[in-house]
Amino acid sequence: MSESPPTTPVCYRHPGRETYVRCTRCDRSICPDCMREASVGFQCPECVAEGRRSVRPARTAFGGGDAGRHGYVTKVLIGINLLVMLLSIAADRGGDAVAGGGLGGLLGGPTPLTEWGAVLGRAMFDDGTIHGVAEGEWYRLVTAMFLHYGLPHLLLNMWALWVLGRSLEGVLGPLRFAALYFIAGFGGNVVVYLFTAPNRMSAGASTAIFGLFAAIFVIMRRLGRDTSAIVPILVINLIFTFTVPNISVAGHLGGLVFGALMALVLAYAPRSRRTLVQAGGGALIMVALLGLVLVRTAALLG
Repeated sequence: MSESPPTTPVCYRHPGRETYVRCTRCDRSICPDCMREASVGFQCPECVAEGRRSVRPARTAFGGGDAGRHGYVTKVLIGINLLVMLLSIAADRGGDAVAGGGLGGLLGGPTPLTEWGAVLGRAMFDDGTIHGVAEGEWYRLVTAMFLHYGLPHLLLNMWALWVLGRSLEGVLGPLRFAALYFIAGFGGNVVVYLFTAPNRMSAGASTAIFGLFAAIFVIMRRLGRDTSAIVPILVINLIFTFTVPNISVAGHLGGLVFGALMALVLAYAPRSRRTLVQAGGGALIMVALLGLVLVRTAALLG
């Protein structure tokens, strides 16, 4: 009786390649091109992919995605602000979009884009038309977050966003950070609408930036970290807010308050129902803000 010679194992993905290495998970033969180093031995590409699907994605202390450490939302926000500044400069008719406005000419003047998108209660323009949030232009409460009066105004806000945004996004995750930024900026603009003369325009990312200042204080306190370095910076910014002309006090304080409120919701939501409480809390804040807009609109039109 004759015996057939033993056959050499071949890679299950590349039948023409002989190999004596097996996947430690499924025991199939794999060639060097298919080997994926594992904690013990090697695994095939399919087992590696299956293992990744079965592992829960890493979450931050506040339920956010681990992708926040890359700062994608912060970078996108900065990119949008820079793009809008370029559009504002391109749309300028008087040539003072970059400089020639307030603070001895350091700040820029209004442009057609800022006139279209800045927070404005209700006012008549030179062409006889009436514009403002009270006239149904609610979009101004959002677009004003991305408009600036000159490059110094823009660069100062973007530097603060770069410093604060990456830290907060890394801790909160992209979606929660985006919600915080939007609610702080929107809330600050609503306060401008409530307490500023209806014919005065206001724009800038500083409503959201002040919300980030408040949020990083709340978040660090929640994590038990030292906040002594944050308080002086916040105090200095508040001093500038009250002493430098042409700065929106209402916008800065409004952003500070609503940024703090949203940060409290994100930081202190119970772990068992964290996402539900965070989403519900953010929704309640937005409903309250929209209610305030309705009240102010009724007062201006009455």
